[in-house]
Amino acid sequence: MTGSVGKTSVKDLTAAVLAQGGSTHASERSFNNEIGVPLSILGTPGDADFLVLEMGARAEGDVVRLAGIARPDVGVITTIDIAHTSAFGALEVVARTKGELLDGLPPDGCAVLNVDDDLVTGQAGRARCPVLTFGERGEVRARDVSLDEGLRPRFRLESPWGRADVRLEVHGAHMVSNALAAAAVGLFLGLSPDEVADGLSAARLSPWRMEVEAASSGLVVINDAYNANPASMVAGLEALAALAVAGRRIAVVGLMAELGGYEATAHLEMADRAALLGIDLVAVGTDLYGVASLAGIDEASAHLAGLSLGDGDAVLVKGSRVAGLEVLAAGLLEV
Repeated sequence: MTGSVGKTSVKDLTAAVLAQGGSTHASERSFNNEIGVPLSILGTPGDADFLVLEMGARAEGDVVRLAGIARPDVGVITTIDIAHTSAFGALEVVARTKGELLDGLPPDGCAVLNVDDDLVTGQAGRARCPVLTFGERGEVRARDVSLDEGLRPRFRLESPWGRADVRLEVHGAHMVSNALAAAAVGLFLGLSPDEVADGLSAARLSPWRMEVEAASSGLVVINDAYNANPASMVAGLEALAALAVAGRRIAVVGLMAELGGYEATAHLEMADRAALLGIDLVAVGTDLYGVASLAGIDEASAHLAGLSLGDGDAVLVKGSRVAGLEVLAAGLLEV
């Protein structure tokens, strides 16, 4: 699987689904480049029935090279959005690069595409194999979506293969789309809707991705600090806004890196989105959000300690890898 957002989560969910049908091996964490993909392949047990890989890119040709090494039977494109655009320059180039995954799929394979993203479906013509869509308007879709108090989604999975009720243990409404992508892969490869639902309910994500935990003080912390771009930041802010808490909602945010010409506008748009959702923004290490910035993690920790956060309050921690905000999230849970 490839895409601007959700690759690792879809990889984790897909591995959990396919484990219902046979021995499954998946790349660790975000091993998705010219080193990580070969390492993942070399580490695959000889008796594995399924190998699940994610593929990242920073330039045109990256995905086609990785696909040439892995030779996948099924290719998933999650979304195409503003990410690494300092290298790509334009969204059209991002779309073209992600679409490289489809070029080498075999005629008896399957291209699994997010039908709700026009830039994704715009790549469909590159596939020589059948196309299976997922999403709100997709062949594999979710109905009657709801979230529990911990932001865990529940929905009715509908597909050409039948229906099943799904209860996810991962957090956030945006995980429904990721689950549908994984479900589409499993259904195409012969699993029943009930087996897919069982796999999705057993799935756990790689670290620092929408981890929702409560400190002993009662403070709820959403640790989504692995990485950030505008699409994932919006998802994180909306998750924070959806939490059933009566107190303060605070987003501690770091730089969204590698956005190129979109950088200034994208950060200010996130600040506006936070304000509309009633979320207080605390910026760490960057003034691009248009609010006063704290110099680093120590200063941010001291600032938050001074707010006496506790039962009824919630904090989202999110930024690109360069921000290293997972340390701050861990500290909040120790209070």
